[in-house]
Amino acid sequence: MAMVGLFWIAEGDVYVGAKPSGMAPGVRLTPEGVLGLGDGQSSLHLWEDVRALTVADVPVKTLMRQVGAAKDMAIGTLLELALPSGIGPGVDAPALMTVSVETPEGTHELSTYVAAAVGYSQTEVDLSRTLLTRLTAGAATLNTTLAAMSDWGRAWEGGSPRRAEREELLRKWLD
Repeated sequence: MAMVGLFWIAEGDVYVGAKPSGMAPGVRLTPEGVLGLGDGQSSLHLWEDVRALTVADVPVKTLMRQVGAAKDMAIGTLLELALPSGIGPGVDAPALMTVSVETPEGTHELSTYVAAAVGYSQTEVDLSRTLLTRLTAGAATLNTTLAAMSDWGRAWEGGSPRRAEREELLRKWLD
């Protein structure tokens, strides 16, 4: 499993945002279409009906966001050590992004969790949004691009690549 831009690629499966578990919200890109997963948003939007695919509410990595995450982790660790088990603040759920799927029937909004703890680099956000637009450009482009992403996921071993390699992969998939 690896994060590349706004995508979470687990073996051959490609998700926008984090791969969901249980009834958590998520969005999977399949050869058939855009699949909404989770409680209250289970749906399939076939690619031939998808006119546009966009993502909003994407957290961009900033120095302040990184400092805030480090501060929250330090405070959480201190509270965990100082307080008896079960007392103290609960674990916050990751932030949500909104994936908008435009079809002839209208725009359908799907939620998915953010996979990057402190946000995504602006370059990765821009490349990912361009890649999502490319997926709606036609069947040949869609099949080639989605297959390249899935093939990479099946061949990749290890965690998420470093930022420069992720950006290079996104550029490669845009060619």
